[in-house]
This record gives sequence, C-alpha cells and structure tokens, in this order.
Amino acid sequence: MHPTLRFAVAIGLAALVTAAPTLANAQRVDRAEHHEFVMTNFRTESGVVLPQARIVYGTYGHLNAARDNVVLLPSHYMANHHGYEWLIGPGLALDTAKLFLVATELFGNGASSSPSNTPEPFHGPRFPVTSIRDNVEAVHRLLVDELKVQHLRALIGFSMGAQQAFQWAVSYPTFADRIVATSGTAKTYGHGIVRLEGQIAALTADPTFNAGDYAAPPKAGLEAFGMVWAAWLYSQEWWRRELWRTTAAPGTTFEQVMQSMRTRFNADANNYILQAHTWEKHNVGDTPGFNGDVEKALRSITARLLYMPSETDLYFPMGDARYEAQFIPHVQFTPIPSLWGHPAGAAASPADKKFLNETIAKFLGN
Repeated sequence: MHPTLRFAVAIGLAALVTAAPTLANAQRVDRAEHHEFVMTNFRTESGVVLPQARIVYGTYGHLNAARDNVVLLPSHYMANHHGYEWLIGPGLALDTAKLFLVATELFGNGASSSPSNTPEPFHGPRFPVTSIRDNVEAVHRLLVDELKVQHLRALIGFSMGAQQAFQWAVSYPTFADRIVATSGTAKTYGHGIVRLEGQIAALTADPTFNAGDYAAPPKAGLEAFGMVWAAWLYSQEWWRRELWRTTAAPGTTFEQVMQSMRTRFNADANNYILQAHTWEKHNVGDTPGFNGDVEKALRSITARLLYMPSETDLYFPMGDARYEAQFIPHVQFTPIPSLWGHPAGAAASPADKKFLNETIAKFLGN
C-alpha cells in the first residue's frame, strides 16, 4: 500500500473497517482469544475426505453456565476472526460483558484448512472445493462437540458470512433465535458468478500461475485480480464523489488509490480462488430436501431474520435481495442507506457503523 494512504483498501469485504472499533471502544478493548478445532476424516459435500480439517476461530467474552449467551459470527471472504469488531464493545450491538461471541474462519482463508496449508494429496490446486454447507457443518460440530453449545442467541453474517447465515437458517432452522444477514444473499446468481469468474480469469492468465502449481506468487495475476475486484467493490456514486478522500491522507491522488488497490492482494492465489468458488457455488436451494429450489428453501426458514442489503452493493444487488425477502416468513427487510457499496454491510463509513449497530441492537432486543 502506498505510504501516503491511511485507509486499508478492502479486498472485497470491508477489511478496511477492522481498526474502526479502536476509537469507539476506547474505554474497554475487547480482544479475541485464538482457538483451533480439528476434525478427522471430514467429508466434504463433493465427496472428498480430508484426513484432517481445521477451523480457526476467536472468542470474545465468557460463556455462561447455561451456555445460552452465544452469538456466532462466521467470517467473510479471506477474513480472519477479527472481521466483526465494528459490532463489538460497550455501546455497540454486541457487548461482551453479557455475550459470548464465537467468530469462525472459512475454509480457504490461509489459517483454517486451505490450499496453502494442507499437505498432499490436497495441497494447492488439489484442495477440494468446499461449499458454504461444508463450512456450516464444520462450525456446527465446533459448537456442539467442542463448546457444548446447543443453541445460539443470534447469528450475524456479512457477505460470505451472510451466505452462511442463510444456510444455517435452512440447515438448522431452530438452532438460532435470531439471524442477521448484511450485504449477502442466499444464492449466488448468474451475474455474481460471471463477476467472480472474471476475477479468477485475471489471476490465472499470469503464466507464473502454472495451473496453481506456482513456484513463486503470480504477481501480475494478483495485481490484475485486484484491479478487477476494485471496480465492483464500491458504488459508482462513491467513485464519482471521490469518497475515498474522506479516509485518505491529505494530498492522496486517484492514481495512488488505484495503485493501493492493485497491490492489495498479497495472500496465496489458490486460497483466493477456492473461496471464490465457494462463494459462486452457493445456493440454499441445494440443501438436501429442496431439489435446488431456493424459494422453497427460503420459505422453510422459521427463525426471525434481519435482512440488510446495501442499497448500492454491486456484489449482492438490491434486486436479488428483494426477490429473496418475499419468500422468508419472519423477515425484517432493512436496506442500508449508503454509497459505500458492498462494504457498507461491514460498517465501511461512520454512518454505516451507526446504522448497523442501532438496527442490529434493536433487532436483538438490546
């Protein structure tokens, strides 16, 4: 990132906001405790069995004796378990003085089982495509087997975390009292698949990529991937108004902003691709018993669900969210009024953070 930039450009998922709670929570810093949960012979939905599968997760607060104060926070694209700290702390929606928060990390993020950290025969491009349902199943085992938690006070997910939230609502309809989904849908529709495939194509066109068996990072491909990603991240109005100036250092130029986005992607290329495939293949209608019917699956949801799309999201557009909401029985549909596009669902701006925390806190009954 260019040294004059003070803001962290998101990688498609509002990683830029992870530092925001520092100011909001000046009176008490809520820190996560780091954990790992290991499963043996984990069978993926594709039929591939991983001899060992690992889920990395963080916890905040303390589990009460009744084990009924738990809120689950499933991670988004390439994020770690710190990705929801814009919600956590005194005066925010999730107060760890009362709640026990479990923040899990998706397969493929480089810490949980991923192409980059799994030995052969599943290393690199040979790692199986893991579905959102695979991730939900793994976290269900974590909660039930490791933490002895049988029920959630709430489940809150942003982006790919929202995809997991919808899947939880369908796969385990009585497991959570309330579910919140921000900037994400229950199915990835055709336009989203085309976008993701375009980003993958930009990365893999680099000869260094070598079908995933690269000896060194495919730098040119990663930079192309970053530029394609950046065009979809924020709204067109965000760019026209040059809202990047609100978080950049004085004197920052548009060219420096573009360069920071071009070089933002520095993790393992196979990990990026795996999670992109997880994202694009998601459809709650493919849950056993629904025969691919997303409408039928959404009608089966019994939990109260707060659905919060960003009004200017280019990843998960409002039209898709409105279409889905009409089939969910106990839905509160509350769009986020923001020009910050997809990251609005993870508090990309101070106004987004205020709106999200107030709306979610009210929905949870705080």
